[in-house]
Amino acid sequence: MLTLALYNTYDTRKLHEAHLRAIARAGPIAYAFGFHLALVGFPLRGRPLDVAEEVSSHTTIGEGGTYLLELARRNRFHLLDFPRKGFPPQFGTVVATTRKPSDEKEISPLELAERALRGESFIFLVGLGRHGLPGEIFKLARHHMDITGKRISLETCTAIGAIPAKIRTLMEALKWMKAGKRT
Repeated sequence: MLTLALYNTYDTRKLHEAHLRAIARAGPIAYAFGFHLALVGFPLRGRPLDVAEEVSSHTTIGEGGTYLLELARRNRFHLLDFPRKGFPPQFGTVVATTRKPSDEKEISPLELAERALRGESFIFLVGLGRHGLPGEIFKLARHHMDITGKRISLETCTAIGAIPAKIRTLMEALKWMKAGKRT
């Protein structure tokens, strides 16, 4: 299981337009590339399907929230509290996405793709807010990943699109190479 997780560092008490836009944009990306979508620490209550219906009623993105709703119907949309001791184990290994990975925790997108093909699960945390992911999440995460490989800072929604696209593309290329096909 591969999960794209939006980690709310924007406002934990009140839902803002920035929250809704990020969720609406992440839904089609997660759906298109076969990822689950998780929201961490968002001021939302209810079942994931209820939340997906509410968010979908406020957007035209992703065919009016169709893909977010489809994720929820397929149990691929999750609402998580801020982790106190870690994330639920079904989400797998925690990966903090950053342009500044620590040397001892850095992992490449290629290695992640190889491991995902072998059946490992990963949750990719993307900070939603001006300051990105908080320091304690970098400590909690087993791995840090720079999706660009060049230490380039990406705007949040750009990162939301780039992470699943690159990981899934690498996975497909690795499958083709293993099958002896030309890429």
